[in-house]
Amino acid sequence: MWVVILFFGLSVGTTLLYKYVPVPVSPLMIIRLFEQMKDGEQLKLAHRWVPMDSISSELPRAVWASEDQNFFKHNGFDFEAIEKAIEESEKKGKLRGASTISQQTAKNVFLWPSSTYTRKAFEAYFTVLIETFWSKQRIMEVYLNTIEMGRGIYGAEAVAMEHFGCHASDLNQNQSALIAASLPNPLKMNSGAPSGYMYKRQGQIKRQMRNLGPFPKD
Repeated sequence: MWVVILFFGLSVGTTLLYKYVPVPVSPLMIIRLFEQMKDGEQLKLAHRWVPMDSISSELPRAVWASEDQNFFKHNGFDFEAIEKAIEESEKKGKLRGASTISQQTAKNVFLWPSSTYTRKAFEAYFTVLIETFWSKQRIMEVYLNTIEMGRGIYGAEAVAMEHFGCHASDLNQNQSALIAASLPNPLKMNSGAPSGYMYKRQGQIKRQMRNLGPFPKD
């Protein structure tokens, strides 16, 4: 019983802390360092937290358009997207992801990368917590600062500097759409050296951005 009480206390407390304090490091960042060490690679962890007002407004809009267009309509879980993913799986035999930005943020900040039912259960729990205590803008801010965007690259400022030689505040629409296009698999899709597929996806994301309009502020 005390273990359960301690877990709930720490999880709620940490969630409340991260409502105001930058997330210094994520479990995935540590795991990737160990993977690099195991493979005999040079260790790399490029990450610098920047507030939302130091990130180009084009990037959250691109991610919103690409990853979760119902971001402001759901409470953490997009059941419509899940249903469509299941239907598509039954037709094509391949299950595509239906995780919301909130779910991805919960996983990035608090958990480890795996597809086990245990991890999924914890993901659902932390998704409820951040949707309860954080604003949508804070969820996006944390997401943009912790998401993996390349080998050893985490967050908007790091990817802007590594791939485009600029600060996150200076990213334009084309660059932001390329970053968003890489997010499904940033270790294979490089926003700094985009493939033909990524350019095609970039165009789709830009059209969706126009349909959504500007990303809402607090």
